[in-house]
Amino acid sequence: MSELLAVRSLSTLPVVTLGGDAVAHVKDTVLDAEAGCITGFTLTGRTLLSGSLPRDLPWPVVHSLGHHAVMVRDGKALCDLPLSMARRDALRGRLLGAQVLTDEGDRLGTVLDVLVEGGTSGRIVAFRFAAHRELVPGSRHRRHRMYVPRGEAVSVSGRSLVIPAQATTYVTDDLPDFMARVGAFHARRTGALP
Repeated sequence: MSELLAVRSLSTLPVVTLGGDAVAHVKDTVLDAEAGCITGFTLTGRTLLSGSLPRDLPWPVVHSLGHHAVMVRDGKALCDLPLSMARRDALRGRLLGAQVLTDEGDRLGTVLDVLVEGGTSGRIVAFRFAAHRELVPGSRHRRHRMYVPRGEAVSVSGRSLVIPAQATTYVTDDLPDFMARVGAFHARRTGALP
């Protein structure tokens, strides 16, 4: 698995060509939660004080995504797009602040961030959310930050993110432990483990 990146950390990343030229900055990440991947980025100008650009960066033309930059082959990767369409797509793909519910109707909390694979994948791996106290026995905190895997049957309806109930068995507040649990889950599904 590639390095994990938090979607919130992608805002303001420079968009850089393989030749080293900065051509824009990421404004918003557009996600398709049901398909489980990044579909693109809305952009601002090359300086952080620049306004929104009437262009976007579709995922298929991204060469690589990392902690420090989004790499593209050249400046031609940016696509002209009416700004109203870019904003609409960004809002449609917005998961931050959505209520997390199980498919059995249990309310788990509120999405704080989305974890995606870097490199060339752009795949949504997990959600970081503020869990309700009931989910964390013995916790004195009203809200506790937890991770839950994307699962196989995620749906987004309005401002809700619905995950399979069995995904809650993988909920943890420790990211390395979470990654180990998800790895074991996928290994069992593919038959690599009993």
